[in-house]
Amino acid sequence: MSIIGHGIDLVEVARISDMIRRHGNRFLHRCFTPAERKYCRRFRDAAPHFAGRFAAKEAIVKALGTGLSGKISWTEMEILPDAQGKPVPAFTGHTRRLAAALGITKWHISISHTLEHAMASALAEASWEVTHAPA
Repeated sequence: MSIIGHGIDLVEVARISDMIRRHGNRFLHRCFTPAERKYCRRFRDAAPHFAGRFAAKEAIVKALGTGLSGKISWTEMEILPDAQGKPVPAFTGHTRRLAAALGITKWHISISHTLEHAMASALAEASWEVTHAPA
């Protein structure tokens, strides 16, 4: 196993709340998949959950080493919980091709939030070992 990249991001929940209030569905449809919107809206206060996913997507593009380049779109990344509640990413389009080209076979995502902040960490892993020639 080799670590390909790591990213971390911190988002103010109020910033995401403000984006939702000001831009509504335009913002939500640009940044979140239908399944993510459905998941986050299950909660009485959806903003921290949207903020956590926003931070996770930022952390993922940092781990990929690209940032949000012109070819990567927010909705090519989807973060949903598995049966135990662990956030699991799924990728489509350019993001999926880029991760495959980098040899990424597994992601470790962690999301945490309070009423004020959401943070996420993304660790990209490849199944092959990186070896270095002895010095």
